[in-house]
Amino acid sequence: MGSRLLFIILLIIIGVASVQIGAGVRELRARAQYPAEGKFVDVDGVKIHYERFGAGPDVILVHGASGNTRDFTFGFVDLLKDDYRVTVFDRPGMGHSKQPDGYGGMFNRAGEPPILMAQLLKGAADKIGVKNPIVVGHSLGGALAMAWALEFPDDTAGIVMLAGVSHPWPGDLNWQYPVNAHPAGGAIVVPVLSAFVPKAYVDGVVASIFEPQTAPAGYIDHVGTNLSLRRSALRANARQVNGLRPHIVDMSKTYPQINLPIEAIHGDADTIVPMEIHSIPLSERVANANLTILEGVGHMPHHTNPQDAVDAINRVATRAGLR
Repeated sequence: MGSRLLFIILLIIIGVASVQIGAGVRELRARAQYPAEGKFVDVDGVKIHYERFGAGPDVILVHGASGNTRDFTFGFVDLLKDDYRVTVFDRPGMGHSKQPDGYGGMFNRAGEPPILMAQLLKGAADKIGVKNPIVVGHSLGGALAMAWALEFPDDTAGIVMLAGVSHPWPGDLNWQYPVNAHPAGGAIVVPVLSAFVPKAYVDGVVASIFEPQTAPAGYIDHVGTNLSLRRSALRANARQVNGLRPHIVDMSKTYPQINLPIEAIHGDADTIVPMEIHSIPLSERVANANLTILEGVGHMPHHTNPQDAVDAINRVATRAGLR
């Protein structure tokens, strides 16, 4: 009995070591293949990664869940940099940005609320000289943009929501979020996913995000999906998404006080962040919010309908007196 137990323990140790080594190797490859292409700024001890392009009025781009700056540098930045000074941030814990104290780690379960993320990125923006920006948020980045509008209305020109999260949703999240956000899941499930999730599965997830459209050629290679499969990124993303709803409940109660110009563009075929739950109520509750509905469009309008996204930014710039 003793030798059998010892053998089982040995197998468990070997299995755990194999998972952690596999995850570590994948992470090393991701960092080598997709190094930080921008610069870093320290905000209260937190390193925030950003990239900057062009000249003109300031525009800040904030990516969604599981993303990084590369989602915007794939092509969207090129449509803006001749008219604006564009700053693209990695949200805390994603891409190459770090997390503040109290978040991260294998056994934590707390995710940064939108207001804290907005405070960190606003601090970074101030340090690098951003003035009166238009803040553009995609998906989960939209929640951060709305938090920014609530926290810093006097230093912000306006908000653009690209299929953005703004209101509480009914029902539960995909099982991966609560599992990966839990300390046990963070310790056991996350390393397995990080080490062994196959490329075919990742490609399928990206395809589902773009449905009913398709991802542009070269998008997956550019965006660096393995950056999002690092153990720290999986945990950070899961905890931020899993803990988001209570913050959205509180934030949404104060939206009517926002006086900034807001432009929202949203596809009526978006099943990930449904327009009926988010952008339509936003346009109905906030006097200065204007909604553009894109027929038959899914969750990635800045890729599938980039000119509509640029037009929304231009409208905010005009409404704010920047053009």
